[in-house]
Amino acid sequence: MLSIIQAAGWPIWPLIVCSILALALIVERLFQLQTNKIMPAKVMEQALDATRRGFPTEDVITRLENTGVMGTVLASGLRSLQKNPQATNEDVHASMEMAGRIAAQQLERYLPALATIASAAPLLGLLGTVVGMIEIFGAHTAANNQPAQLAHGISVALYNTALGLIVAIPALMFWRYFRAVVDGHLLAMEVAAERFARHLAHLRD
Repeated sequence: MLSIIQAAGWPIWPLIVCSILALALIVERLFQLQTNKIMPAKVMEQALDATRRGFPTEDVITRLENTGVMGTVLASGLRSLQKNPQATNEDVHASMEMAGRIAAQQLERYLPALATIASAAPLLGLLGTVVGMIEIFGAHTAANNQPAQLAHGISVALYNTALGLIVAIPALMFWRYFRAVVDGHLLAMEVAAERFARHLAHLRD
């Protein structure tokens, strides 16, 4: 591995940094976007059962807030009623919608950075290719033809091109995967929040 880095020259170092950063982002998102962290099992049923027996206590609301991202969104509607019992159904819905936007930002965290790496890595590889080509043309002259320097220039060009693709392809694939996971969670939370808002409105009628 060290010999490859030495053969690729200095342009490979930005790609190595990008690869380490991409790996860290992928591992972090794989851990944070687990379904049990976003939408724990039966969180919706727990929220519905808690409100059917009257307005829930502070402990119940706090426990719901700590039950994944979905629990935080559902609890925001109860917090709105807790602060203002005369709040309209539109106010409750708006409070849950705001919590949903905050949750969306939390779910999409680091995805732009991963997309940037997926876009920038091929360009960094191309930069290494250009640097290698410059070394090749610099070494190949009529008066001075050095095979070792030509080989080094070719190594710089090829290694950087390959590593740029090696970094970009997984980063792009994981970005698309995480994007699909986030969209699925957001849709499920939107449906659940709408159902819970209607449930609260029905209880207050």
